[in-house]
Amino acid sequence: MKILVTGAAGFIGFHITKRLINQGDIVIGIDNLNNYYDPNLKKERIKELKKISNDKNFKFIKADITNSKKIEQIFEDNRFDKVCHLAAQAGVRYSFENPDCYINSNIIGFYNILQMCLKHNIKHLIYASSSSVYGNNSKIPFKEEDKVDSPESLYAATKKSNELLAYFYTSQYKLNTTGLRFFTVYGPWGRPDMAPFIFMDKILHDKEIEVYNKGELSRDFSYIDDIVEGVVKIINGPNKSPNLIYNIGNCKPVKLLDFITTIERITGRKAKKRMVGMQKGDVYTTYADCSKLKKDYNFSPNTHISRGLEEFYVWFKKYYNIEN
Repeated sequence: MKILVTGAAGFIGFHITKRLINQGDIVIGIDNLNNYYDPNLKKERIKELKKISNDKNFKFIKADITNSKKIEQIFEDNRFDKVCHLAAQAGVRYSFENPDCYINSNIIGFYNILQMCLKHNIKHLIYASSSSVYGNNSKIPFKEEDKVDSPESLYAATKKSNELLAYFYTSQYKLNTTGLRFFTVYGPWGRPDMAPFIFMDKILHDKEIEVYNKGELSRDFSYIDDIVEGVVKIINGPNKSPNLIYNIGNCKPVKLLDFITTIERITGRKAKKRMVGMQKGDVYTTYADCSKLKKDYNFSPNTHISRGLEEFYVWFKKYYNIEN
């Protein structure tokens, strides 16, 4: 297949693109390489993808999904079979500081992708949603059928908007779409703005970490290899219905303090913890019910948090040249 991956320089986009390259697909990857976090990490990911593909079945184009003319040209120059749309302005807390970025990238950018998929008869659009759409839902585990109309952040609101837009394009124009609600993905090449990366970095450098809500939080930490396995099964297979939404996570929440303790054990370092209150936009727990994805695509995450963090630790030390 010929597949467009938007956000190919991002954490999840990089790993999915890598898998598609290795299975022999032709991949066009686009990304705007913005400076929300270190652009050098994004450039290194692209460099790695070019090396893996030997410049044969992967091409990178620097492009912003808000630029409709550029995106249209990319679609016109390529006859894509499927689109995996992962490009977005990420981050819950940053959405309070710079809301314009989220409206532009996550709403207007997504609209541009929908329009191009419709115009160019794309067989299947797979797009990223987020566990943040559940807000502080007290009913756990989270199921796709739960009400998700109380977002705790603008980021969450934009992701819910994506799901609504996808539904409209499916119901009115018969565009085949699948939305994926990702749950706290971590692992090698991970995002520096997320807790697993921040904790690993600060513990290894003997710096203080802030523990929100005094540690009374839990997260469905999901290892990247498991996530890629699920996403690629959806890309490879026939979509089960014209419009579907799936939870995709580890399906087993971990208490924040236990997560920190696991990093301490793996690194042999003691965390300097400063207990602080709940942060704006944060939620108390995330917990994915993945039974729908298991039923339709045989998705079964099997990476224990200890093994996942060990793999992350090995990559982190190598990438940042940290001695034991």
